[in-house]
Amino acid sequence: MTKKLYHGAAYYPELWNEETIEEDIKLMVEAGINVVRMGEFAWSIMEKEEGVIDLSFFVNMIEKLHDHGIETVMCTPTPTPPIWLSHHHPERLHVDENGQVMSHGSRQHICTNNTYFRKRAAIITEEIAKAVGHLPGVIGWQLDNEFKCHVSECMCETCKSLWHSWLEEKYGTIDALNEAWGTHVWSQYYHSFEQIPQPISTPFLHNSALKTMYQLFSYEKIAEFSDEQAAIVRQHSQAPITHNSTTFFHVDNERLYKHLDFASFDTYAERSNFASYLFNCDLWRNFKSGKDYWVMETSPSHSASLESYAAPHANGYLKAEAVASYALGGEAFCYWLWRQQRTGCEQPHGSVISAWGKPTVGFENVKEVDAARKELEPVITTTRPAQAEVAITYSDRARAFLKTEPHRDLDYRSLIIPFYERILSAGYHRDLIPEGAKLEGYKLLFTPIVHYLSHDYLQQATKFVEEGGVWIVGPLTGGRTENHTIHTDAALGKLEQLAGVETLYTYPMEGTDSYGEFMGVKASLSLWSSVFQPTAGKAVGTIKGGNSDGAAFMTEHKVGKGKIVMLGSLPSGESGDLLLKKCVDHYAKEADIQLKTDVSRGTIVAPRIRKGEIIWVIVNMDGNGGTVSIPDGGKDRFTGEELTKGQYEVGPFQYKVIVFPMNKDEELGNNQLVDSVQQ
Repeated sequence: MTKKLYHGAAYYPELWNEETIEEDIKLMVEAGINVVRMGEFAWSIMEKEEGVIDLSFFVNMIEKLHDHGIETVMCTPTPTPPIWLSHHHPERLHVDENGQVMSHGSRQHICTNNTYFRKRAAIITEEIAKAVGHLPGVIGWQLDNEFKCHVSECMCETCKSLWHSWLEEKYGTIDALNEAWGTHVWSQYYHSFEQIPQPISTPFLHNSALKTMYQLFSYEKIAEFSDEQAAIVRQHSQAPITHNSTTFFHVDNERLYKHLDFASFDTYAERSNFASYLFNCDLWRNFKSGKDYWVMETSPSHSASLESYAAPHANGYLKAEAVASYALGGEAFCYWLWRQQRTGCEQPHGSVISAWGKPTVGFENVKEVDAARKELEPVITTTRPAQAEVAITYSDRARAFLKTEPHRDLDYRSLIIPFYERILSAGYHRDLIPEGAKLEGYKLLFTPIVHYLSHDYLQQATKFVEEGGVWIVGPLTGGRTENHTIHTDAALGKLEQLAGVETLYTYPMEGTDSYGEFMGVKASLSLWSSVFQPTAGKAVGTIKGGNSDGAAFMTEHKVGKGKIVMLGSLPSGESGDLLLKKCVDHYAKEADIQLKTDVSRGTIVAPRIRKGEIIWVIVNMDGNGGTVSIPDGGKDRFTGEELTKGQYEVGPFQYKVIVFPMNKDEELGNNQLVDSVQQ
């Protein structure tokens, strides 16, 4: 099949009459929509009564769309089980941490681990796959919709039984669990797995091991449900399978995508938070390495529900989002939703077409996206994103640890996205990578806010350093064991020996009048911090004032051909930004990072490659316009203008594509990517 870029929308034809559907298809063609997603909330249409399944409407709908050049991503409808599945069956419903049983309605009200739910979910999924899996219009599958978006861990009796089995499989014996968890604290010792509670409400806080392990158990069970659905679909369809997730939901995305074919995400970031949008692009590109990701949902104008609404996009921003995504490795850019819903809890949500059939405030912006898609398609489909040299580890497991131990309401996303933004704004091409990702091709690795470093991760990172990489570790990294307990051999366990440090103290730095100094830059220190004394290597960042005056908050230690840098505390405020920028630039230079662009804040460069050429896709994201420095002679892909070395302006939400000849060293370093483009 010829490579193409997709421009799509979520569509719910089951909610509209035939005349409206015909009108919608006509408007889709006008707006340049070439793919729709459907079916994820339609279980009650497909199976109005238990065992009476009729999929003819969706078969006809897929064929009708295909006749107009619009392809379909078909969904399994499991997020919204019908009334016959939940009525009079409270044992099938989700139970929250307060013991409250969900009622029927909204979505995700049933426990996905319930045996009967799984049985009926398997039946409806297989019937859908048999009915539409062979249709040429079906180019992909989405399982369910936004796993664990509105609910987190379930506390029903089914989950309780599965929890006990999971623990027994993990620990083997109850004695091993008691030892690992340290259950003699507050007389929490257990005599059998069946005695171990779920982390429902208690007078104070649960044991950290119990709380974190239950989250990891829940992660695994929702991924198993996804695996089960995918296996059923694959019996009847060869189209690739995905799930639309985000970093908000209570899932381990790395585990979730392990057995899926491509990754996709939903995002409703406002323009003021464009870094969060780019964060998703840089992360989802790496959940299925070498595969293009999809933006499965974003609003054409604004997000909203009955209770809230966000600011509408400025004209031009939607185009900037789409171009950035395509350039960073996206294959599709899709909206939620096509036609505004006239009923339900999301009636005010932005859409392409209003409930009364007229273009909305976002319609012209959608047409702008389509024009950009068509202009970019020859470039994007013949190139691949360049290999980044800078990587930042992302961990949903770490998110679980921080949910258990949030200190002052700290949240993983609110910590790691600003950390990422500092590297983004400095102009470095970067990858966000899951914990299990390979490190080949990288020169500089950041591991912030990962409480537990697994044996496998430590091995990989050590090898990376020995072969010449620079590894910056922290803050809030390495201080907990696999079971969310504190190390007893050293504050940071085996990491200390590798990094050539002894951790003298760990404590919160806020309010201690402490500040850190690195290469002449001073900044206040924050978060739960580690104070170091080098046992090898040297101190490079010193604490001034407070409780640990004269000790180190940053150290470096040569290991093999590379080095390990420990960052024990997070510099804060504007001066903290300057200190971290100094740190990033200094070690990027030491690591010989080449893929750095001199670009103003709010504008990005997405480098792509093909045989003999490097292509820069430049996009202004903040609407203020910006500048970019061209290091060598290049050519504007669209105007044909020959560009010389120098600084060039980029208008508000404007994008440019600049083509540079690739030198032999660059081509050698990207051989594998060049080969993949040729294929």
